[in-house]
Amino acid sequence: MFSKDPLQIIAFQTYGTTHSIYLRGRALEDENINLEQKSVFKLIVNAWKRFESDEIKHTTLTVNIGNHTVLKTETDNNGYFLIDAPIDDLSNDMNSEGWINMQWSFKDETSGRTFQSNNLFKGEMLVPSPHCKFGVISDIDDTILHTGLVSTLKWRVIYNTIFKSAGKRSALEGAPEFYHLLHKGVSKQEANPIFYVSHSPWNLYRYLEYFLKQNNFPKGPIILRNFPKPFQKKIEGEKPQKQKEILNLLKTYPKLGFILIGDSGEHDPAIYLEIAEQHPDRILAIYLRSVSDKKKMLRAKHLYASHRTTPVLFVTHSKEAIAHAKAHGFIS
Repeated sequence: MFSKDPLQIIAFQTYGTTHSIYLRGRALEDENINLEQKSVFKLIVNAWKRFESDEIKHTTLTVNIGNHTVLKTETDNNGYFLIDAPIDDLSNDMNSEGWINMQWSFKDETSGRTFQSNNLFKGEMLVPSPHCKFGVISDIDDTILHTGLVSTLKWRVIYNTIFKSAGKRSALEGAPEFYHLLHKGVSKQEANPIFYVSHSPWNLYRYLEYFLKQNNFPKGPIILRNFPKPFQKKIEGEKPQKQKEILNLLKTYPKLGFILIGDSGEHDPAIYLEIAEQHPDRILAIYLRSVSDKKKMLRAKHLYASHRTTPVLFVTHSKEAIAHAKAHGFIS
């Protein structure tokens, strides 16, 4: 008889304030996915494990935040959990960059299942530093992660994850340098928060987290979306999940201005333009990576032809974005 895989809690890097938390993650069986795997066959097996995951449904989890706070939550039918709630002051639990450590656990240890890490799973939440001057909200695919493919859907990122390890994926030239400059700001000590908001599914969370670390991008909350159900119809008038997440960031930090970074190939131009027009005093600049599809490039540029409120730059190379950011006083 086969033994069951041990249980794990994947706590997504998230964000909050000193008096509110927005914690997300997923409880799953640990399939022991090796992110450094290079064999094509094993990469395919890893991809299968990511998307055919064995979630732990309707189980109670506890979290200890900093040194004192303990909360409970329950996973949903897909193993996901979300805590969006007020909390006691967490100011003393932040490090110099604003990160707060936490420990997650399965509440019920009597189910006969084993646990990785002695039923203690680490998580982190970012509270923007009081020294920060602005925030950065960035897409991932085609913006900092090179795909080499053009598609009308985000399935290309799934294609690449099947046949390429996260450690072998290449960042767009100069992107890590640009993001570190934005993170440091003019004073070099601002610790401006970087939020990675992507249309990719949560199944790719650890893959993308590993890519960002391996390519030396600043650490920041990673915000993805639930994997779409087959043939699921979009509700008329409903905003894309990515747009909702960006608006939630603006709501969470009402006094913070933001720089939006994306690509000109898909939904980013329209989403960013609508947000900039709704919140002209909050969006400081928009950077859109140029893509090889000429029709999409022309469509994106036409979209911004009459927009004058927010500085917008179509970027071919990170050097252009760095020069623009210096000219507008974002970096030195």
